[in-house]
Amino acid sequence: MAMFRSFVSQQSSSGPGPLAAPPEAVESQFSCPICLEVYHKPVSIASCGHTFCGECLQPCLQVASPLCPLCRVPFDPKKVERSSNVEKQLASYKAPCRGCTKKVSLVKMRSHISSCSKVQEQIANCPKFVPVVPTSQPIPSNIPNRSTFVCPFCGARNLDQQELVKHCMENHRNDPNKVVCPVCSAMPWGDPTYKSSNFLQHLLHRHKFSYDTFVDYSIDEEAALQAALALSLAEN
Repeated sequence: MAMFRSFVSQQSSSGPGPLAAPPEAVESQFSCPICLEVYHKPVSIASCGHTFCGECLQPCLQVASPLCPLCRVPFDPKKVERSSNVEKQLASYKAPCRGCTKKVSLVKMRSHISSCSKVQEQIANCPKFVPVVPTSQPIPSNIPNRSTFVCPFCGARNLDQQELVKHCMENHRNDPNKVVCPVCSAMPWGDPTYKSSNFLQHLLHRHKFSYDTFVDYSIDEEAALQAALALSLAEN
């Protein structure tokens, strides 16, 4: 749950009108869909109208053809604007802090929670999460590393897929060299000798999820390979 949702129990209800909205409506309207906390420096995408924290949306702006994190609609990075209307609403609403019960405007709630001694005490005393029932999913012992990769252009190491995209966009956008995709070469069907002529576009369009997330290791290796090959052909 979001920090805002965890420590803000109810909104001011001092009279009729917009400031008397129920707490649930406040949470839904003023929580960023990415970090799930109250908006911080909110920005809105012009094409779909969805709003996010400015910092939360930054990774999406690093790719060539960004998609809205919420509805997946393509958008123009140049048409992302500061949401002054949401900022005004954040300044208008107040809610009590769960720790000290002081009513704070939503625009200041993040900074207040980070400095509220009673909230910090609640966090410190929060019990650690322990699974009630141990998982029955077998843990494979010989999975190759498909979590981090080496940049095929300069050899930079320990980059996950998102970091690899950002690194290549910032440092190798105009590099004409054909390179082997490190993500593909780590796959069961990967060809470590095949070089992609447009590696950045290949990376952005082919690798939208982690392969290991969708593989059931309880089935045999051949069946897993066949399923992966079918997925690869479907993408093409």
